[in-house]
Amino acid sequence: MNQIKRLFPVLFLAVMWISHAQAMPESFADLAEAQADSVVNISTTKHVKQQAQQGLPPGFGSPHSGSPFDEFFNDFLRNMPRQQQERHALGTGFILSADGYVVTNNHVVEGADEVIVKMRDGTEHEAKIIGTDPKLDVALIKFKAKHLKAVQLGNSNKLRVGDWVVAIGNPFGLEQTVTAGIVSAKGRVIGSGPYDDFIQTDAAINPGNSGGPLFNSRGEVVGINTAIYSRSGGNNGIGFAIPINLAKSVMDELREKGHVTRARLGVHITDVDKETMQALGLKDREGALVPQVVAGSAADRAGIKPGDVIVSIDGKAIQKAHDLPLRVARHAPGDKVKIGLIRDGKHKLVTVKVEAMTDEETASNDHPHRDSAKIRLGMVVDNLNPDLAARLQTRVKQGIVVQQLQRGMPAARGGIQRGDVIYRINGKDVNNVSSFSKLAKHFKSGEVLRVMLDRRGDQVFALVKLPKKRKAGD
Repeated sequence: MNQIKRLFPVLFLAVMWISHAQAMPESFADLAEAQADSVVNISTTKHVKQQAQQGLPPGFGSPHSGSPFDEFFNDFLRNMPRQQQERHALGTGFILSADGYVVTNNHVVEGADEVIVKMRDGTEHEAKIIGTDPKLDVALIKFKAKHLKAVQLGNSNKLRVGDWVVAIGNPFGLEQTVTAGIVSAKGRVIGSGPYDDFIQTDAAINPGNSGGPLFNSRGEVVGINTAIYSRSGGNNGIGFAIPINLAKSVMDELREKGHVTRARLGVHITDVDKETMQALGLKDREGALVPQVVAGSAADRAGIKPGDVIVSIDGKAIQKAHDLPLRVARHAPGDKVKIGLIRDGKHKLVTVKVEAMTDEETASNDHPHRDSAKIRLGMVVDNLNPDLAARLQTRVKQGIVVQQLQRGMPAARGGIQRGDVIYRINGKDVNNVSSFSKLAKHFKSGEVLRVMLDRRGDQVFALVKLPKKRKAGD
């Protein structure tokens, strides 16, 4: 009896924990049946032109570069007639409203000449692209319809690691496939862009699932399935979904304008490393260091200075540099935001009236030198100027200076070091950050980059292998 009394508090606590925890459902059949009509198959067609190969004998290829026939061969190919081919892709979407608005990934419909939405009952509808947000990888399309069953959007902020989630989509073209798993992690940064804040799940997501909904156990959409990590092309139990709260923030603007106008402060930012923390006398490495303020920008007008460490926006902490673009992006141009910062060891609070990001700016908010290519490489760069060239004792006069490196990322693995000046990649000159960004648009996943750099006057050759990343709808 005494043992039972002693065990009673333990049993009571166990019962209380079970009552608060999310119980494992016996089946997801009811959820799948209830949401099936809200999930659609999306197929796209893109017309591309390529050079016809008629007239070339089997095995006939380009001569070696520098051959006397090289110029003739290139002219011959340029003058050959072009033939048009079609490229097809499959993805998934979900119905946002009863009148035919559908949400999917931007990469599912990007550049498509034709978009077809296929319903559960097999009927097909031609859809038009209403708006796209490449930075967030979200697109809004529409087809003519009435009385459709729309999904209910949930609150992704309330998701907890370990919660049950369900994905419905068209993996490998297999329609209306249902998979279940749990939330493995939140806030994942995978290098796809400046607004990475992915939900990671082990629910099976494969090519063809892109743009499809990720449901919580109540049947509410909490994410948009977007990417997978895979070495084989199939599911490895690591899938990524855009939090629905992020997507909701741009839906109205996509519907009204067809694009998203984001706000910016006008600062360049980096993470606070150990050396910076010690040099500035900071207690920890939280916050975003401001090495440069754009002249005449909103931040400049508000009095933010180089060397400041931004630690909060509107009272909410900024733990790392990546948090800042996400927080600023939630505001509209013209909004007034309160920026908490540390300057000379003292906390300050300044009010900034954020401004619109221009169309010419790169895909990074508040950090034009951290576009997706540089994030994938794992480095922060800046333009080489005469002062830096003198300090670094370089022979080259133009290029980009590596300011920061992330351990374990391609640039570091390829042997690139802080202070290196990259001036040529794959045989093409890199004169500044802008030319690098243009060149980076042609980088392919898994490609090995041939990098020429200057290291304190020495010419160094490095090979940098880009990571392999497959989109779930590719």
